Amino acid sequence: MITKEQIEAFEAFETPFYFYDLDLLRKTLDLYKSQIDKYGYNAHYAMKANANDRILAIIKGYGLGADCVSGNEVKLAVKSGFDPQKIVYAGVGKSDKEIKAALRAGIFSFNCESVPEIQIINDLAAGMGKRARISIRVNPDIDAHTHKYISTGLKENKFGISPWAFQDVADTLARCKNLEFLGLHFHVGSQITELPVFALLCKRVEELQQWFIAHEIPVANLNLGGGLGVNYLDPNGDPVAHFAQYFDIIHKNLVVRPGQRVHFEPGRALVAQCGHLISRVLYVKVGKEKKFAILDAGMNDLIRPALYQAHHDIENLTSTGRKLRYDVVGPVCESSDCWGQKRMLATCRRGDLVALHSAGAYGQVMAMRYNQRDLAKAVYSDDLK
Repeated sequence: MITKEQIEAFEAFETPFYFYDLDLLRKTLDLYKSQIDKYGYNAHYAMKANANDRILAIIKGYGLGADCVSGNEVKLAVKSGFDPQKIVYAGVGKSDKEIKAALRAGIFSFNCESVPEIQIINDLAAGMGKRARISIRVNPDIDAHTHKYISTGLKENKFGISPWAFQDVADTLARCKNLEFLGLHFHVGSQITELPVFALLCKRVEELQQWFIAHEIPVANLNLGGGLGVNYLDPNGDPVAHFAQYFDIIHKNLVVRPGQRVHFEPGRALVAQCGHLISRVLYVKVGKEKKFAILDAGMNDLIRPALYQAHHDIENLTSTGRKLRYDVVGPVCESSDCWGQKRMLATCRRGDLVALHSAGAYGQVMAMRYNQRDLAKAVYSDDLK
């Protein structure tokens, strides 16, 4: 929750800006780390959620590795001080340049998403005189009951290798002398709030790894990816993801054989709630049927509502007036630049500070300069003390 003192300090900054509550980030990481330590699990932070340098430094300080989905994310993880032996690299379209850079960095594992990719990584590793460690990203065909754009585990999705191709995988691995097979990787989607989905995933993991065990292919690592959702509807009342319930479900349902290591790739669940997009009201436009609160923050600063029709809680930080209903919109020349329709906000006036909550994940990292708008800067709670 943003404090009165922080709101007063916001007046000194040009809007829009991203505000990061680093105390909440540390609290979230404390709880997450206590859970993975309790069960002996390993975690790699999904950098695509937020690649802000100070956020990365804090997460690295908790001993987490990095989950990367591009060559530049691998480079940034190394530059930010993450141990290469804790870096995993996924993505359906890794280029030769990206693969070579990751091989030079000595990362822990490539999470491979097709049979041709396995062969290419082997060939590139051979050409460099190296041996690449790989895991197979399996498409488990599970409906995660999330938005179609962030569902990744159904058979019609582009991600992962389907079970019908396992024999082809085994044959390819047998031919590839510059690869070390580590295990299986799964990721069924993002912003999953129906926790029984993860129990289903665990059961499916056991079914699928049985094929490899039956074919005498050791599975040393099981990577269950990420996907745990956060409460976008009530971020102030429920600011930390439900880690204890999540890991209890994993522990009770996942079959872990002696010597196997279990990995996770948390992203949104760690950083979403610590970030806020702070904006000002530029104009209040009154029509015959509705009122518009026009902000100086636009879809270029936080694209989730326009791209996913995502809900973000909106709060007028500086008004004590009675609540009225507004369509809250941005300045970008697109009708999709809308933060929410018929939202109840304290009476809005020009200059009021407004917070778009839960912007710590897929906010700043996805920002762009559409309409040639400036990129918003970041402000940190530690610097306001």
